[in-house]
Amino acid sequence: MPNDASSATLPPADAHADAEGAPLIRGVGLTGATALNMIDMIGVGPFITIPLMVGAMGGPQAIVGWALGAVFALCDGLVWAELGAALPGAGGSYRYLAEIYGPRSLGRLVSFLFVWQLSFSAPLSIASGAIGLASYAGVLVPGLATPLARGELALPMPLLGALELRWQVAPATFVAIGVIALALALAWRRITAIGRLSTVLWVVVVGTIAWVVVSGVTHFDAARAFDFPPGAFAPSHAFFAGLGAAMLIATYDYWGYYNVCFLGGEVKDPGRTIPRALLLSIALVGVLYVAMNVSILGVVPWRELAASGDGHAGLAPIALFMERVHGSWAARVVTVLVLWTAFASVFALLLGYSRVPYAAALDGNYFRVMARLHPRHRFPTASLLTLAAVAALACFLSLADVIAALVVIRIALQFLVQAVGVIVLRVRRPDLPRPFRMWLYPLPALVAAVGFVFILTYRHGAARELRYAAVILLAGLAIYVVRAVRRRDWPFAAAG
Repeated sequence: MPNDASSATLPPADAHADAEGAPLIRGVGLTGATALNMIDMIGVGPFITIPLMVGAMGGPQAIVGWALGAVFALCDGLVWAELGAALPGAGGSYRYLAEIYGPRSLGRLVSFLFVWQLSFSAPLSIASGAIGLASYAGVLVPGLATPLARGELALPMPLLGALELRWQVAPATFVAIGVIALALALAWRRITAIGRLSTVLWVVVVGTIAWVVVSGVTHFDAARAFDFPPGAFAPSHAFFAGLGAAMLIATYDYWGYYNVCFLGGEVKDPGRTIPRALLLSIALVGVLYVAMNVSILGVVPWRELAASGDGHAGLAPIALFMERVHGSWAARVVTVLVLWTAFASVFALLLGYSRVPYAAALDGNYFRVMARLHPRHRFPTASLLTLAAVAALACFLSLADVIAALVVIRIALQFLVQAVGVIVLRVRRPDLPRPFRMWLYPLPALVAAVGFVFILTYRHGAARELRYAAVILLAGLAIYVVRAVRRRDWPFAAAG
């Protein structure tokens, strides 16, 4: 594409403002940005997916999944770091994709499709944390997860096959909706206050994992932790299929390291703060995840842990671990701490994603109502309310379906396009100021892309979630075309 297409680019990042010209407030520093990333990454996921990881890999070699997850997160994090430092406005990937592919040409469509898929994937991400929290609360209030009603829907689609959807209603469903409502209430305030709040949430999140790690280290049995079954690392089809399933889970658990990029218009000194917050949060969370899992495997035999994935204890492996080490009182206390951690993640997700539809609407590339800001505290009101409402509806879906659909939709329609896009932008815009440049360019972007393709394809049941992504893509294309014809936007703009 010609470089002059980018001359009519998005509004300058540092001047990202609402329709009346009032800018967002740059009130988030390195500490707040790193804290927001970490509480986004460490939601309820790693606390409930340990048995699934061990079961998928068939033993304590599940640590390979966590380690590779950290490697891929780091590679993709370098993609986000370069783009976030160069284009530090509100909206994250929306801004990046528009600039990469041309804001007045193909980038107009690609960035619209990103926001469109985010209208589904962001609420799914928020809902997954809320559903997981409500399920974990069943340790303290037995019966919360007992279904009141459930069912399955199958919608035949021409050429694609049937779209399958499982739904259920339980007391936990309404707890999850209440969690989202509380997160919305906390996010309904000035960003400077949120930066302080995120630091408080972060202290509890890290403290919870630290307690688990210390408890494991003081009761660690190396023979139990590294009790690998025969052929654990044999390069067989079963090993790689298990690795693909484990990597899907690890990807979900690590995601969130890019949260600061969606708040780019509210970050102090973004050229330095965004890359540092990204890489620091990935490194810290990677160490914490591996340490936590090794500690647990050194106390609870992996076969017992894997088997618990099908029962009640599978919803709360950390509670099982702490009960084994300290007794029932510790299981209850750690459950409360995990609930806090899960809520902190829901809060961070809602906060970060709400800035994306706002940025797109401000540029006239999404529904105009999303550009509304609070008249006093300058945060996106309509975007926050919309994402919270859709996430509340998603709480009626199965947690397993929510996670799988979220990961596949996001990889297929965002992460792959962006990993390739950082290379495209280097070619199209070599003159673009880049306060941070990807280490070992372009290797991290290529490794991230290969890893994402592996996760999409090398596992059982991949076709079902890919159908979701295809339907969202086709619907988004149709909506864009209708809007473009009415607004005389690309590719229907008048010549000259």
